[in-house]
Amino acid sequence: VQLQASGGGLVQAGGSLRLSCAASGRVFSSYFMAWFRQVPGKEREFVAAISVDGGSTYYAHSVKGRFTISRDNAKNTVYLQMSSLKPEETAVYYCAARRFYYSASESGYESWGQGTQVTVSS
Repeated sequence: VQLQASGGGLVQAGGSLRLSCAASGRVFSSYFMAWFRQVPGKEREFVAAISVDGGSTYYAHSVKGRFTISRDNAKNTVYLQMSSLKPEETAVYYCAARRFYYSASESGYESWGQGTQVTVSS
């Protein structure tokens, strides 16, 4: 599956942003989807994941209650709604896809989007 992330930009602290990740190729609905983020010089960090049917969602502790992951299998798209954003969440956000089961580790994700930059100003 090929992934294309979009929706990044500049937002003030406390603001909101919605990221999208459009998929093409193999059957999107058979993939667990996730969002990761990475700051230059640091390791990629898990943000959120969602099961194939959207019935289960998983979040990093730091974003729980502020971020919402969702998917629309009819549109082959996964979303990340982010609110109450903090300056330290400035990063490149990546969407990723894997099969069979959820994981918060980036290993095992077989497809990655190109990343979209999110900048949160203080």
